Amino acid sequence: MKYELVVGLEVHCQLNTVSKAFCGCSAQFGKHANTNVCPVCLALPGALPVLNRRVVEDAVKLGLATGCSIAPHSVLARKNYFYPDLPKGYQISQFEEPICSEGNLHIDVGDGRKDIRLIRIHIEEDAGKSIHDIGEETYIDLNRSGVPLLEIVSYPDIRTSKEASAYLQKLRQIVKYLGISDGNMEEGSLRCDANVSLRLVGAKEYGTRTEIKNMNSFKNVEKAIEYEALRHQEILDNGGIIIQETRLWDADKGETRSMRGKEFAHDYRYFPDPDLVPVLVDQVMIDRVRLELPEFPEARALRFAEEYAIPVYDAGVLTVERDIADYFEETVRVSGDAKVSSNWVMGEVMRKLKEKYLAIAEFSISSERLGGLIRLIAEGLISNTIAKQVFEVMLVEKGSAAEIVERDGLAQVSDTGAIASVVQEILDANPGQLAAYRGGKTKLLGFFVGQCMSRMKGKANPQMVNEVLLKKLEG
Repeated sequence: MKYELVVGLEVHCQLNTVSKAFCGCSAQFGKHANTNVCPVCLALPGALPVLNRRVVEDAVKLGLATGCSIAPHSVLARKNYFYPDLPKGYQISQFEEPICSEGNLHIDVGDGRKDIRLIRIHIEEDAGKSIHDIGEETYIDLNRSGVPLLEIVSYPDIRTSKEASAYLQKLRQIVKYLGISDGNMEEGSLRCDANVSLRLVGAKEYGTRTEIKNMNSFKNVEKAIEYEALRHQEILDNGGIIIQETRLWDADKGETRSMRGKEFAHDYRYFPDPDLVPVLVDQVMIDRVRLELPEFPEARALRFAEEYAIPVYDAGVLTVERDIADYFEETVRVSGDAKVSSNWVMGEVMRKLKEKYLAIAEFSISSERLGGLIRLIAEGLISNTIAKQVFEVMLVEKGSAAEIVERDGLAQVSDTGAIASVVQEILDANPGQLAAYRGGKTKLLGFFVGQCMSRMKGKANPQMVNEVLLKKLEG
């Protein structure tokens, strides 16, 4: 391979605070245009910003979660540029003194763990939104203006598009575990810009980079980086030079296109915002925030495997999402059976969530109700087959599993006499299969079990059916 791909990512994470970064306006997504605004958002004369304390705490949380140094003193600055959706003519951000610096993120892309270093995490506000798809005019919605963001900037340590996607997914998992963002790329809660360059293998110096914007999914991030790398390679192989610029990813055409020349820091004329005092973070705040950090996925997966004696694979799947992990643990607490609970959460529950595009918080069967259903199986009151029928009923009704089983007469039949009577009927009705079994075709046991369960509408205790059948077949 002649060239080495070099990628650094700049990720904007929208925080899920109730109010905006520097005023009391709602930060809720999806409201009617220009309703979540005030004199501060609109940059009216005399309006002064006040920093939202929760934004600082969320920044510290993410910094601690990624091993950053937390600055005891950081400064909010004005980043000056002129867009129609930026009413102040500048964006409040951080430049020379960010709140978090020098962290790292661990990723796994199948060939071992890799650390991606972080240059900084800093606080900034979002701009408004320009809307170009209503007739021939451009409209401005300032609802998003002032919504709090954290910008996470990595070193150029990423070497493949797969690593870039894994880094983003890991970052999304962390901010969701922390509860500071929903990490929704489609709605813009997590936005990624990729700085892409090529250099000759073995070279120390980085090549000229281009910045790619407008990537709204992990797959698009991969495709955009791969496309841009090939474009760089073709230019270099033909003796051309790479122009440092910002490019947009066009997902429909599967290509990048030039947007504007790439800015340098001095183009923004950063200077400390005179309306905002420095951000001071003392050790008391750091210690308090550290105590609020959750158990993270890797540690939780290890604990699940050890404490609940479930396979490592199961533990990994169950801890990808914090809410799923919580749901599983609550289910185990009620059911008393970790492995069966794991099977149900990974199977029936996650299948339904995927089918209906639901988050676990929106799922109609609570962990307590699912645990009650699993407990009925463990106690031998219902079979797995009946349990799945009850589960389907529970999706649309609010009753407990025990109430549904009693109401619908679904309790498992464990009466030896009743089972023996049905077994004899099945044997009498299938003399050919009976002779074949006794002639050595013992795999026909499954046929007889299936016939008995069908005759008893799935209510028979499967273990007892097997025991009675074997006695009669060998008799």
